[in-house]
Amino acid sequence: MGNLGRSCFYLMLSLCLSATACNGHGNNTKEEDAILKKPPFAALTDSINENAADKAGLYFRRGDLLSRNDRHELAANDYKKAWELHPDETTGLRYASTLSIISRPQEAIRLLEDCRKKFPGNPGFANMLADLYLQVGQTKHALQLYNDMLRADSSDFEAWYEKGLLEEKTQDTTGALASLRRAFTLQPVNTYALELAYIYAMTRNAASIGLCDAVLQKDSTHELVDPMFIKGIYYANIGQTKQAIVQFDSCIRRDWKFTDAYREKGIILFHQAKYAEALEVFQMSVKVSNTYPDGYFWIGRCYEATGHKEEATLFYQRALALDKDFTEARDRIQRLK
Repeated sequence: MGNLGRSCFYLMLSLCLSATACNGHGNNTKEEDAILKKPPFAALTDSINENAADKAGLYFRRGDLLSRNDRHELAANDYKKAWELHPDETTGLRYASTLSIISRPQEAIRLLEDCRKKFPGNPGFANMLADLYLQVGQTKHALQLYNDMLRADSSDFEAWYEKGLLEEKTQDTTGALASLRRAFTLQPVNTYALELAYIYAMTRNAASIGLCDAVLQKDSTHELVDPMFIKGIYYANIGQTKQAIVQFDSCIRRDWKFTDAYREKGIILFHQAKYAEALEVFQMSVKVSNTYPDGYFWIGRCYEATGHKEEATLFYQRALALDKDFTEARDRIQRLK
């Protein structure tokens, strides 16, 4: 299922996920100072050095410019100065987002906890804070935060949705279903419907089909693939493999690069001991995406099942090279040794 229905990360965090963390957390180095004296930052740097009246605003503007030029460590320094001079909501959000981008989540958490006290009416701080709690593994804190938000406003459908995703992640299926049903009742959008349908599919609940069909009926462009994929998952889970393959094939016809549909179809064929057919499907999955670790793993499974241990090991190694946390691939390599 992967990222189906997942909300985008909040505000500026989406600006640049390619940033890498540097060492400087405080004063600028000579090299960094030199950067600030060059275009496009030089004019703002000169204004700051001239002791302009609105230093907080200037630091914020330079921080924003630095962020847009992938200078996130320097941007964090400027947002920090702007925050210290004038701690408003916009600066707090931007500063916290930038701290997260440069892999300083604990500092971001402390800042957001402070912001929630200063600006209790702004839900943006709570939303970002919950996401950061999850980043650092503080699941209980995140769940408590959503519960606090919902006690304050039980009609907050976004909080219900995010709580449901968290409960799904922690394998609290009953809680996830309850939260997602509440979110969908309050705001019946496709994202919530499909997330709910997926959990129904995983629990072999036929309600999954009704939700998916309702979404498909509204799909006038005939472009959606997620509803058919979820229907395929449901049919596979209840053992109706022919219907499942029909759905996965429908996904592939609409989006030939939809690797998960190849995987699920191939797994059905594999468990039916149709190894040659399964191998073709998995090989296609890595043709459409040569960085898809699951495809290489299942190619390895096909080779292992047919006694080709060396080829199997090679493909397990490829899967592991693409995903270092692919423990099942690592385990199978050890077994074949």
